[in-house]
Amino acid sequence: MTPIIIFFLALVLILLMTARFKVHPFLSLITVSLFIGVMAGEPFEALGSISTGMGKVFANLAIVIVSGSIIGKLLEETGATSVIAGDILRVSKKPLLALSLLGFLTAVPVMCSILAFVIFIPIAMEIGHRMKLPSSTVAMSLGLGTLASFNLIYPSPGIYSAVNELGAGTASVFIIGLVIAIPTMLVGYLYVDRFCRSGELPVRAATKQVQVKRPGAYAPIAVPIMLISSRIFYPVPVLNFLGDPNVALLIGVLLAVIFARSSGSVGSGTISACAEKGIRRGGVVLLDLCGGGALGTTLAMTGVGHEIGQVFINSNLPAIIIPFLVAVAIQTVQGSRVVTMLIAPSLIMTSLPELGLPVEIALISMACGTFMISHANDPYFWTIVEMADIDPATGYKCYTVGGIVMGVTAFILLAAIYSVFY
Repeated sequence: MTPIIIFFLALVLILLMTARFKVHPFLSLITVSLFIGVMAGEPFEALGSISTGMGKVFANLAIVIVSGSIIGKLLEETGATSVIAGDILRVSKKPLLALSLLGFLTAVPVMCSILAFVIFIPIAMEIGHRMKLPSSTVAMSLGLGTLASFNLIYPSPGIYSAVNELGAGTASVFIIGLVIAIPTMLVGYLYVDRFCRSGELPVRAATKQVQVKRPGAYAPIAVPIMLISSRIFYPVPVLNFLGDPNVALLIGVLLAVIFARSSGSVGSGTISACAEKGIRRGGVVLLDLCGGGALGTTLAMTGVGHEIGQVFINSNLPAIIIPFLVAVAIQTVQGSRVVTMLIAPSLIMTSLPELGLPVEIALISMACGTFMISHANDPYFWTIVEMADIDPATGYKCYTVGGIVMGVTAFILLAAIYSVFY
């Protein structure tokens, strides 16, 4: 059976198991990963791919996800989320746009869209509770906002690696990416505002009326962001260590504990209970992320991404759309945007002279393709679904389709820039 047929059968099976039969996402993803290995005639290799994919996701995201979850629980317990949400609502008359902008501005400095989401989702849920907005609406406003900048603006990891591999000019890549990213973010916000307003309202746990001061509310979030950002601008050993996302988020946990204790109304027992709840919630999220990692690695084992990419490269399509479609194919198969921007340039690089595209245009065309098509093998999909407590069907409608809308928008804008200025 050809890799492309296996790929489409895997997608259908995931959709049926998660959306139709309500099988837990982790079980669905692992089962389909095994199915892929059997259909490809490589069942034992698939077992190794599953372990590798799960291990990579756990190693990269375990501390970040669990630490972010604990911070969120402690901020909720001390009333810090109410303080921050209240400040946002006072400053902005459009809270959904404010959440999109928050995600947009923080995803590149922290070098991870998932991390930016994990940090700010407690604030988004508090705003949803206050404004009577569904969980899906506030979560997607934040999530799609992070994608707009993370996928397009230098020096996010994927763009940075592609610039180095292709030898593109950083100034032109940055300017084009920024010009496209801002309207793309606004389109994502408008899509959520129009099409993602159904679902349940966020459920806020009963909290004590703790009068936490603003430093205590903001420090567990602001300090990790500043530490992570600092190593970009001042890459010295101390900041490289403290600015590592794992270390920075653990510092955020420590600050959340210190300020919770200093409020005088939160004891050791309550702090321990918050940590326990945060670890349990983070563990559920991590299981689904590991399942997505297993699926992506197993699909990559079949070679379907390379096969689809070669089909596009050998076609007679307009030159500017080929890097875009190659990235779409790879992204759809394996789920990680950074991995897509590591693989796609290597496939496109040898064809650039034949395509006749400027390097920066080819690079941004690939970046536009990383918006789509994100589904069950995308770790970010499960991060949003689990941390916002929404069902996978809503995730497909809002996150997957929203990403497609943003990707098409970004590509149209790029095509317009190419036709006018080149």
